[in-house]
Amino acid sequence: MIDLSEKTAFITGASRGIGEATARKLAGYGANVVLAARSRADIERLAAEIGPQALALPCDVTSYDEVKSAIEKTRSHFGGLEILVNNAGTIDPISRIENSDPAAWGQVVDINLKGVYHCLHAAYPALRERSGVAINISSGAATGALEGWSHYCATKAAVLSMTRCAHQEWADQGIRVVGLSPGTVATEMQQSIRTSGVNPVSQLNWSAHISPEWVGEAIAWLTTEAARAYDGGDFSLKTDENKRLVGLIPQS
Repeated sequence: MIDLSEKTAFITGASRGIGEATARKLAGYGANVVLAARSRADIERLAAEIGPQALALPCDVTSYDEVKSAIEKTRSHFGGLEILVNNAGTIDPISRIENSDPAAWGQVVDINLKGVYHCLHAAYPALRERSGVAINISSGAATGALEGWSHYCATKAAVLSMTRCAHQEWADQGIRVVGLSPGTVATEMQQSIRTSGVNPVSQLNWSAHISPEWVGEAIAWLTTEAARAYDGGDFSLKTDENKRLVGLIPQS
């Protein structure tokens, strides 16, 4: 059993999907959880459902000032911060490069890439103080090109590089940084992908996607000492071997 009691996790994009599932999972293992997202109503509802160990903090990861303030409130409320989950991300609007809107393309960079940087930068003092762990949600798109996903592929590739850089810079300070590539997950993002009809991912049957709860379980496992071998890179949930490590499927 994973024991996260007396630890605090700051989770971005926590209003739904992977972020919501992760907050519930980590809280179930005893952690204090901070739900950070733009949707105040959603995160306040979820925090009320989880209980007093949950705190809702409206936060737009594209604003460094908002991120820094939310991290400071987290430390003040719970006394510290041991786990950072950089989950906030978007794939909309899906579009070929020649048809894309430059402003919308840039907004994806602000969320998917700069949002991760903002959180890492703001959380660094707290993570160093508690020998914490930062988990960046990655994707197979970080190393593969897909039609209509230039913004998503480019930003996820950059996040993978940032994971590697942060590991190189912070490992000797006791901070762990690791990426998680979950594969396709049954969330609203997959609904957008399916609706777009662009590239083979949009044609996948819904049953091919794993549940957000599985991703939450993998994130909980990545916080443990058992996952140290994957620091500085992406841990993939697309293989049965890794699903067994996490405990998602029985050992053969």
